[in-house]
Formats: sequence, C-alpha cells, structure tokens
Amino acid sequence: MPASSPHNPFAGWLRAHAVPLTHLDPAAPLDDLEPLREVIGGARVVAIGENSHFITEFSLLRQRLLRFLAERCGFTVLAFEYGFSEGFPLDAWAQGQGTDDDLAAQLAAAIPVGVEEPLRWIRRHNATAEAPLRFAGIDIPAAGGSLLPALAPVADYLRQIDPEALPLVQQAMRIAESFAGASAASAAPAWTRLAAAEQDALSAILMRLLIRFRAVEVLYVSRGDRHSYDIALRRLEAACHADYGFRAMAGLYAGTGLTADTSARDVYMAGSVLWHLERFGPGTRIVLAAHNAHIQKTPVSFNGHLTGLPMGQHLYHSLGDDYVALALSSITGHTADMRPDENARFGFAVDNTKLEPPEQGSIEAAFADAGLGLSIADLRRARHEVPGPDRIRIQSAYVHTPVLEAFDGILTTPASTVSGDIQM
Repeated sequence: MPASSPHNPFAGWLRAHAVPLTHLDPAAPLDDLEPLREVIGGARVVAIGENSHFITEFSLLRQRLLRFLAERCGFTVLAFEYGFSEGFPLDAWAQGQGTDDDLAAQLAAAIPVGVEEPLRWIRRHNATAEAPLRFAGIDIPAAGGSLLPALAPVADYLRQIDPEALPLVQQAMRIAESFAGASAASAAPAWTRLAAAEQDALSAILMRLLIRFRAVEVLYVSRGDRHSYDIALRRLEAACHADYGFRAMAGLYAGTGLTADTSARDVYMAGSVLWHLERFGPGTRIVLAAHNAHIQKTPVSFNGHLTGLPMGQHLYHSLGDDYVALALSSITGHTADMRPDENARFGFAVDNTKLEPPEQGSIEAAFADAGLGLSIADLRRARHEVPGPDRIRIQSAYVHTPVLEAFDGILTTPASTVSGDIQM
C-alpha cells in the first residue's frame, strides 16, 4: 500500500465523506447501502461496474446492489453485458419458465462473467413478487465471438416474413460459421484468416439485409407484428456491429486502426439499453451491469491514446442525469488479467495477477491514503470541492480519465480475489 500522502487533498476528502459498508454477503441486511439513495436519485439507468471480470468481491457487491435497487428503490430490469439475442431465453427462465436446472445448460457456452447468481436471485424473487423483475441482454452476440446467435433467429423471422431474402442470411451464416468462436478473442484471429473476398461478402450481405429491413419496414410489420420486427432488426444490427468489430480489432492489432474504432460494440450496447428502456414501458428503471470501461461517462484512453467512446458516454449524452455510473474497484489483492490464447476455451487465458500498490494519482491510491476499506463515495459531491484522481484501475493497468467526471460514485473493497470457478 502506498505511503500516506499529505499532498493528496482527495484522500482527505474521502476520509471525511466516504461511508463504510458492513457486508459483502448478498443475503445480508441492506441498511448500509442506504447512502446510495442520494447518489442515484430518480435515475432511470444505474450502471454498476467492475474493474475486472471474474472477481469474487465484485460479484457479491453487484448482487447486494441489485437487491437494494430492486427491493428498496423500485428498479424493474437487470440489463447485463450479455448478448442481446441470447438474453430473451434467460428472461423467460427468470420469469419462471422451465426448471431451476435449465439455466446451467443455457449458460454452458457463455463466458462466466457473473450472470448466473443474479439470474437465480431474480427467479426466486419473481416467485413471490407482485411485479416481476425482468432480464435484458444488451451486447453483440457471443461477446463478439459468433454472429450465429443473432443471425439464426433472423433467418427464422425471414422464413415467415420474407422468404425471398432468406438465401442472403443463410449465405451470411455459412461464412460466419467458418470462423465462429466462443468470444471475440477466438473469433477475431480466425476472421483475419478468411479470404478478403469472404470478409467483404459477409459485410456486404449484412448491410444489404439491414437496408432492406429498414426500407420495407411497413411490409414486414404488416406480414407479422411490430414486436417481432423490432427484435429481428435489433438482432441484425448486432451482427452488423460485431462484423464491424472484427475489422476494427484487426486494424488495432496491425497498428493501422482508426481512432476509437472499437467503439462500435459500445454504441450498440448503449442503443440496446435505450431500446429496452423504451419497450419495457413507463416506469422502467434499469440496473446495468458491465465493466467499468464500458459504463464510464468519459472517453477511454491508455497512455494518452484515445481507444474508445464507451457505452456510458453515449448513455449520458442521451439520458443526462437519468444515467448514473457506479464504479467498483479494489485497493489490493489479485486481478484477472486476460491474454490472448487461441487454444483456451474462450480464446484467452486468465492470469491470477497480484496487484501492485496503487499508482499515485489513481482513485485506488486515494482510498489507500485515506485508510479506507469496504466503502462507498458519492463522487458528485467532490466535483466542485477538490481536485480528483486522473486514473482508475482496469485489471492491472490504468485508464487515464478525470475520474470525478467518469463516475458518479465508487464502491471499493480492501482486496480482490479471482474467482475459483474460472476454468479457461
């Protein structure tokens, strides 16, 4: 832990204003989370982040926060960094369809990013709740690993609504199947090995389908219904954004990429949140679970280089103060560093990396200087009172950003532990 810095005014501010939390246990009483009420106010979307996937403490905190926001603040939907298309059967399960054991099979092919326990809690909650909680996926299919979870339902839709266009989507699926993986980490390298003609054919087919969907919307709705059309269109858009992402990632790794070109995934996720917010109807309030780097309200930069415009920036632009971003971070412990490994199950390996002492200038260093453990801070209150940190952890590295502008609040744990359930 870094030595206490008398020249860190933000640490002094935290010492005076941060509120200690008493529990990590998701089933524990929720009274210690009451200070969150002031942070979230009447926001329609409250995002809960994490500085790394696969961290036990962050998973437990998220479950507690979901309970608090649902049971005490009236939130109605959990939206998760999970495929938009794949989210619909999970919502049906959470509403009581099937058996308790069915969930494991539905999640068997997905990266274990912590969605299982919240879903099980929602199903138990809905068994007795007057107003059921809903679940919503927001992401491109298979974390960018395969277009098929989005395109297969589009093919089913066209089979009924526009059989003439069915061969187009079937051709796209044949190409997509040739490089499909469990995540973008495995699919992106395989995509680069496709012939350029195949890459270009896939992009052209998807764009033709997308324009046709929009051009003949009235015809499609007349042959079916508005709800089915909206879902099919959004699934097709997911495939288009994922396809764009393969090109963006190839350019990034080759050193020829355009500035912030990997933002295509984040703008899709932001659009999905707004899509669900509109279609779940009046009074909808969404708890949004995603990585800190997706929920922050400011651009993502590493070492002075702009790398992405995150989902949170788009949501803040659309919703203003109706969007609240809560970061989760830790002071010490271990993190789950991911590195490409095409032989691993999901295309990447997870290293259980011991965290170095927080860098001075980071919000983690300020919490350490303040001598704080498990606690919450309302960062909005500090914006006009004290200079804030200029970086926040992402795994074992740092995103450089004005943290007080990027997030409205932060919850920190004294230590973090990589989940023992991760098997890559």
